Amino acid sequence: MEKKRSNFSGKIGFVLAAAGSAVGLGNLWRFPYLAAKYGGGIFLLVYVILAVTFGFALTIGEVAIGRKSGLSAIGAFQKLSEKYAFIGYLAALVPIIILPYYCVIGGWVIKYLSVFLTGNAAAAAQDVYFGAFTSQAIEPILWLFVFVVVTTVVVYRGVEQGVEKVSKFLMPILVILTICIALYSITMPGAFEGFLYYVTPDFSKFSMTTVVGAMGQLFYSMSLAMGIMITYGSYMKKDVDLEKSVKQIEVFDTGIAFFAGMMIIPAVFAFSGGDASAINAGPGLMFITLPKVFASMPMGNFIGAAFFLLVLFAALTSSISLMETIISIFCDKFGWHRHQATLLVFGMTMVVALPSTLGFGIWSGITPLGMDFLTFFDFVSNSVLMPVVAFLTCIFIGYVIKPEAIVKEVKISSPFKNEKLFKVVIKYIAPICIVVILVTSILSAFGFMTI
Repeated sequence: MEKKRSNFSGKIGFVLAAAGSAVGLGNLWRFPYLAAKYGGGIFLLVYVILAVTFGFALTIGEVAIGRKSGLSAIGAFQKLSEKYAFIGYLAALVPIIILPYYCVIGGWVIKYLSVFLTGNAAAAAQDVYFGAFTSQAIEPILWLFVFVVVTTVVVYRGVEQGVEKVSKFLMPILVILTICIALYSITMPGAFEGFLYYVTPDFSKFSMTTVVGAMGQLFYSMSLAMGIMITYGSYMKKDVDLEKSVKQIEVFDTGIAFFAGMMIIPAVFAFSGGDASAINAGPGLMFITLPKVFASMPMGNFIGAAFFLLVLFAALTSSISLMETIISIFCDKFGWHRHQATLLVFGMTMVVALPSTLGFGIWSGITPLGMDFLTFFDFVSNSVLMPVVAFLTCIFIGYVIKPEAIVKEVKISSPFKNEKLFKVVIKYIAPICIVVILVTSILSAFGFMTI
C-alpha cells in the first residue's frame, strides 16, 4: 500500500516554512553589503523588479513541479519525464553539499549568541577573536553538534508537527526582532545618515553590475535550484492558492532583506564615522565587524544577543529546509521511514561538516582550488551547481513539459493572473539571466571580477 504523503496544514504553514527557508544568512550578511555598494535605493529598486519577475517565475515553476508530482526533486523530474531525471539528481546534490557547512556557520552563531548573553561583547570585538575561535579543533565541533541536533529534532518530528510548527513560531519572532533592531539602529548618533545612504537612489552607481549583483543575490536568497521549493511544493495541498503563496514568500524574503540592510548599514555607518567601505560581506561582517559595532553601543551585549538570536532563527529555518529536503529525497527514492532517514542524515551531516570546521585549523593546509574547505563547498554548490540546475529547470519547463503544464497546476487552486509574464520569463529571460549568474559567480570566485 502506498504511504500517504505528509502535508502542510494550509497556506500559512507552507508560506512560513518556505519563507523561513528563503530567509537565511544571505539576507543578513550579503544583501546589506550589495545595497551599500551599488547605490542604496537604486539597488533596492532593481532587486524588487527582479523579485516580481525573475524570482517569481522560477519559484512558481519549482513549487508547481513539486505539487504536480507529489514528490521531491529526483522523483519529481523522473515522474514528469524519465529522460530528464538527471536534473533531479543534480538538484539533490545541492542540499547534501550545503547542509554540512551551513551547520558549521550555525554553530558559530550559537557561540556568538552565548558570548553576548554572558556579557562578553568586548572580547568578541577583538580582531583576533573570530580567527582564534574557528582555528580550534574541539570547540567549533561542539557548537556544530548543538546546531545539528536542534535541526534534527525539528525535522524528526515531521512536516506538520516539526517543520511547520517551528516555522510558525520562529518566523514571526524573526520579523519582530529584525524590525525592532532596525528601528533602534537608525536612532544611534550618526546612523540616520547611513539610513539615508541606504534608501536614497544613487544613479551614478547604477550599471549592469548592479543588475547582476541583485540578480545573483535574489537567486541565492530564494532557495531556488536546491530541491527545497520542489519538496515544499510536494507537501502543498491542491486547494492552496499557489500564485498568491509564492508572492507572499517573496514579500517575506524581500522585507527581511530590506530591514537587515536598515539594521546593519546605519549601525556600521555610525561606527565607522560615515565610511561606507566599512560595510563588508559574509563572515567578516557578521563575526568581526558587527561585534565591534555592538561593543561600542549602549546596551551592546543586549543588542548583540538579540541580533545573534535573530541570526540563529534565520539559520535554523534554512537548515531545517535543507535537511528536510535531503530526507524527503531519501524517503521517496529508497522508501525509507522518516525517522530512519533523519538519523542517517544527522550522522552524514556531522561527518561531512568536519572538513569545513577543521579547515580553519588543523586542516588549514589543505586548500582545494586554493580555497579553504567551507569556501570550496560553497563555490561548488552556489557558484556552479545551483545555476546549472536552475538553467536546466528553465529548459525543462519551457521546452520539455512546456509552461502550460505549470499553468494548469497553478489554475487548480486559483486563476493564474501572471500567466503571460511567467511564460515569457521562464522560456526566454530566466535562462539568459542564469547563464550570466553562472559566469559571473565563477569569475568572482577566482577573483577575475568583484560582485
